[in-house]
Formats: sequence, C-alpha cells, structure tokens
Amino acid sequence: MSIKIIRPGLLTTLQDLGRYGFQRYGVIISGAMDQFSLRIANLLLGNKENSACLEITMMGPSLLIKKDTLISICGGNLSPKIGGYPVPQWRSVYVKEGSILEFGACVSGCRAYLSVAGGFNIQEVMGSKSTYLRAEIGGFQGRSLKENDVLEFSEPSDEGINIIKKLSSMSESNYFAAPKWFVSTEILPKYSSNPIIRIIHGGEFEKFSAKSRELFFTSEFQVTSQSDRMGYRLKGSTLELSQPLEMISEAVSFGTIQVPPDGNPIVLLADRQTTGGYPKIAQVASVDLPIIAQIKPGERIRFKEISIEEAQILYIQRELDIKKLKVGLTLSRL
Repeated sequence: MSIKIIRPGLLTTLQDLGRYGFQRYGVIISGAMDQFSLRIANLLLGNKENSACLEITMMGPSLLIKKDTLISICGGNLSPKIGGYPVPQWRSVYVKEGSILEFGACVSGCRAYLSVAGGFNIQEVMGSKSTYLRAEIGGFQGRSLKENDVLEFSEPSDEGINIIKKLSSMSESNYFAAPKWFVSTEILPKYSSNPIIRIIHGGEFEKFSAKSRELFFTSEFQVTSQSDRMGYRLKGSTLELSQPLEMISEAVSFGTIQVPPDGNPIVLLADRQTTGGYPKIAQVASVDLPIIAQIKPGERIRFKEISIEEAQILYIQRELDIKKLKVGLTLSRL
C-alpha cells in the first residue's frame, strides 16, 4: 500500500509527536505543530497516537492513492477533495485504489494532518519519524516531499481492518466512503483566525516595565511573514525591560515567548532551538498550542493571563476529552 506524490504543495513533511531525549546534544524535538490534530487523526484509524502523519501547510499536495486504504484528515481546512467531491474531516474515510486526493484553498487554519491506517512505513531516527529540515534527518530522506516520491504504508491494526470492512461496503461516490459520525466540535480546540491565547508568566515577566506588562495583555500582535515552524515573530507594541539584563542561555519549550532586544516577541514552536538567551515574558498554556499552530502570517493574536493551576486543569480536561473520544470510537466499531 502506498501514496505517490503528484504535486508536493508548499510544505508537506512527515511528523509525529517529536524526538525526545536528545536536547542535551543539541538535537531539537521537532514534531507536529498541532499535536492535537495529529493524535486525533491517528485515533480515528486505530493507529497509535504517536504515528507519523503528513503535516500539510497552507497550500496542499495532490496525492495518488495506489491501493484501497483508510485515511483521516484533521486540523485546518485546506479543501480536500477526491474526484471533485469534498472529503469530510475529523472522521475515518475509506479511499479506493486509483483515487487522487487534492487539497485546494486554505479555508481555515493553515495546517492539515493526513493519517493512513497502519501509519507510514518510514525508518525512525533517534526514536522518531519527524522531519527536522535544517539537519536533514527523519521523515522521508530528511526533507519535505517532492513530486514522484512514494510513501509506503504499514499493515493496519485490527481496529483499522474492522473499519475498512465496514466502510468498503458503503459508497458516497465512486472514490471514497465515510461514516456519518465524526469528532464532536465540543472537544476541538477553539480554532480562530484572531484568537485569544492563554498564557502564564514567564521567568522574566517581572523584569519588564510596568507599561510593557500592561501592553502585553491589552495590545494586539500580528504574526509576521518571517514566521516558520521554529517560531512566530510578532509585531505590535514594543516591549521593554525595566533595566538592562544579561542572561545565561536556558532551556526553552514549545510555547515559550521570548523578547529579543528589538522588543518584538517571538513564540517558540515545534522546531525551536534547545536553549534561548532572551528574556521570557510568558509561556503559552499547552491547551492553546494547537490554536496558535493554526494561525497564518498576517493574522493577529491577543494574550490572556491564567494561573498555573488553571493551565493544569485545562490540560487535564483536554486529556479527559481525548480519553472519552477513545471510548466512543471503540463503541462505534463494535
């Protein structure tokens, strides 16, 4: 079973939940920008949550499905179609051999995640299949996908095989079939083109001037075109320290918000460096990382302060929602 790349799109790479345990050697974690979407895309097919998916950015690819298979597409709406028919997202979809899956206009969000039953049969590098583009490791030959690349699949799990059996007898078109059920919008992140992102204080929050601390929460910041998987560069109110500060580089994480000398914040993302030496004004609550991952350059964000305790409760609730989804999926397959 395999997929052939007819057109690669703007940036299509293989990503899983990241490469852990090697930051002390300077190897970044990488992985999916929107980890929630990747996890759900895999659960819908009976895959392990950490299975590698295609992360499709802004302008999607055109893919030839070379064998009957089961897919799911989660995350941003990049107008997926097969044979001219819209492909439903956030559900399992049985696709027939010879079908061409195409992505079109970016309707909402900017990253879609395509999972296949059984996962992609790609060798792991340091325990992960994630593509680290700058180091040219992981994924498919350490790079983004190109025309005529062929990606092989592994065998589906027993759950995946059962879904295929059920859906293969259905037919919404001559190309694919999907069940009527789908993931409830109630458990999805509150995706928005101009979201309010919840944060907790960073290590140097109090080192910024009172005016800058106020502006951080009352101003709107635009994501600039210089943004990428490493970090979002924001433009808005200039943030200043109360007095000059010299720092030793410290560990940073997904969602750390640093402020370089020019006063324009940078939100560190999946391909962030392992350490950073700029003052950290805030840390994005993990529950909102999928939301910020779907923001396009030119869109705007605002920040809202919450406590560590609130962030922990939100995280626990998100994990409970995913656990409930797992139970629901199991019942739907009985």
